[in-house]
This record gives sequence, structure tokens and C-alpha cells, in this order.
Amino acid sequence: MRQRFEVQYELGTTPIEKVDIPTKSRDQMPPILKSLQHIFITPELNEKIFSILEKKVTAHVNNRTGRPGMSLWEILVLAVIRLARDADYDQLQYMADTDSLLRSLLGVNKFGQSQRSYGLQTIKDNVRLVDAETINQINQIVVAHGH
Repeated sequence: MRQRFEVQYELGTTPIEKVDIPTKSRDQMPPILKSLQHIFITPELNEKIFSILEKKVTAHVNNRTGRPGMSLWEILVLAVIRLARDADYDQLQYMADTDSLLRSLLGVNKFGQSQRSYGLQTIKDNVRLVDAETINQINQIVVAHGH
């Protein structure tokens, strides 16, 4: 059963709303991560976005059976990063496994035995579910919220 995001953080995980994203950088990642963080902490915004993702990602899934996959939050973050960076799946996997700021925003534990790594096929199978039409719908919601 897919969850929107992990409700109970593991020990050593920084809550997503408390991730410190540097704003004095000319790279394109900080503004992207900051906007994703804003989506996460704004209830009316994330409700609309997660409902779109649920319709798209879990359309033909039986929620009572199967194994837990990536959360909708992880799928959203990785799909946005892939689109914004024009990254292929190998680059996306590398960033998801090594970039500490991105991992914090994904809600991944920083240390210990349960440090999560993302498999390439898992990323491909999940991020592909979010197509350009879905991203455009989400973009329209975010832009309307910004105005």
C-alpha cells in the first residue's frame, strides 16, 4: 500500500520541514528543493498534489496486497529532480543515493543499519508513472498557489 509520505521518522532523520536548504547558491537545485519543501509543509497544496499523484500512480493497484513501494513523496521529489536536471535514471539514482540534501528532503535516514539506497529499477518503475501531463497539472497548482 502506497503512503503519501512516511509519517513516523526513523532515528537520525531530519524532519523535512526542518531541512536547511542553502539559498545563496547559483545552482538550480536549492530553489527546486525549497519549492518541494514548501509543497510538503503547505497542507492545502500537498493535498491537491497528492490526490493527483494517487489517481495516476495507484490507479490499477490493490491497496490491500503487495509490498510497500516508494512513497508518493519520494516519487514526486525524484520526478521533479529528473525533469529539472534533465537527468537520466542513472544520474537520478546516484543523486538519490549520495546527495545528502536530497536524501534529507526524501526523508531518508543519514546513518545506521537502515540507511536506504534506491535501486535503479525501483526508480525507473516508479518515476515513469509520473508523466508530463501529471507534472503539468502539478505545475498549474503550484503556480496558482504562488499567485
